[in-house]
Amino acid sequence: MKAMLYTETGGPEVLKYVDVADPEPGAGDVVVDVAATSLNRLDVVQRNGWFQMPGFAYPHIAGMDVAGTVSAVGEAVTALAVGDRVVVDPSLAGVAESSKLAGHGDLYGDLGIIGGTIDGGYAEKCLVPASHVYPIPHDMPFEHAATFPTCYLTAAHAIFTVGQLVAGETVMIHAAGSGVSTAAIQLAKNAGAIVLATAGSDEKCERALALGADHVHNNRTGDVTGFAREVTQGAGVNMVFDHVGTALFGASLFGIGVGGRLVSCGNSSGDEATIPSLGYLFHSGIKIMGSDPYRPEEFGPVWETFCTGDFEVVIDSEYALADAAQAQDKMLANDFFGKIVLKP
Repeated sequence: MKAMLYTETGGPEVLKYVDVADPEPGAGDVVVDVAATSLNRLDVVQRNGWFQMPGFAYPHIAGMDVAGTVSAVGEAVTALAVGDRVVVDPSLAGVAESSKLAGHGDLYGDLGIIGGTIDGGYAEKCLVPASHVYPIPHDMPFEHAATFPTCYLTAAHAIFTVGQLVAGETVMIHAAGSGVSTAAIQLAKNAGAIVLATAGSDEKCERALALGADHVHNNRTGDVTGFAREVTQGAGVNMVFDHVGTALFGASLFGIGVGGRLVSCGNSSGDEATIPSLGYLFHSGIKIMGSDPYRPEEFGPVWETFCTGDFEVVIDSEYALADAAQAQDKMLANDFFGKIVLKP
C-alpha cells in the first residue's frame, strides 16, 4: 500500500510518499481501507519534533481521524464484516488481548494512539482493534466522519466530563477556527450553554456565529477579559475552554466569574503560563482543570449525538494523500477554519 511517513524530525521535506507492507489483522482486529483522514495539530508538532507522545517511534505514519471500509477481519471478530463503513476511535485504551495493538492503554503513561504513536490514517490501509470501530450511517460521507474522532471526543470530554458544563451556563471558547473549537461550540450550544467564541480574525468570528456562537470577539485586536465581562454584565463566564495556552491564559482567568473554571486541553501557543493574580484565583474560587484522556466508553455516546444531532461538518479543504506536506503547511500557517482532510 501507499503511505505518507517520515523517519526523522524536520520540515515538510521529511514526509515521504512510499510503498509499505499492507497490515495484517490479529485475531481481534480489522483492517480499514482508508477513505478519508483529517489533520490534527499533533501531526505537525510531532513531525517538527516540538513534542512527541510517549511511545512515539520512527518510522511514523500520522493520521488519528480515520474513516473507511473494512477490508479484512481477524478470526475472532464476529460483529464486523468486509464492506462495513466505519469510523475509528484512535485511543488504544481498553483494547482486548486478541488485538495486535493490545498493551498500549496506559491512560497516564504510554497511551497508544492510532496516528499518534501507532501507524494511522496517512495511508491506504490502517490496522484497528475491532472494538474501536463504529458504523457510519449510510448517508454520511466518509469525509464527514473523518472530522469527528479527535476533535469531538477532546471537546466533549473537556467540556462535560471534566468541566461539567450544564445548560444555562456561559462558556468562552478560544481559537474558534480550529477543529476542536468548531466541535466545542456546537456541543456546548447543543447542551444549552451560552457560547462566547474568540478567534484571530474577524472572518473567523463571523463563521463562529454561523456555527451557533452567541457572542464573538477578535482575540488579536481586542480585550478578551473585557469581552467576557461585558457579555456577562460583569459577572464573568462560568467556564473557559482553552487549548491555546500561553497567549490567552491570563486574560482568560480574569474573564472567569466567582466559582468558575478554566479547562485546559492544549498548548498551541506555548507550554508556560502565568497566573496574573493568585489573590483573584483563590478569593474567587477559580478552578484550573486539566482535561485528561477520554475513556473508551465515551466514544459511542458522543458519536451517536453527532450522528443524530444537527451538527454542521466544517471542512476547510481536501488534499490527496500525496499532498500531505502542503496540507500540513496550511495547518501550520493557521490558514484554515475547521478540518483539513486527506484522501488516499
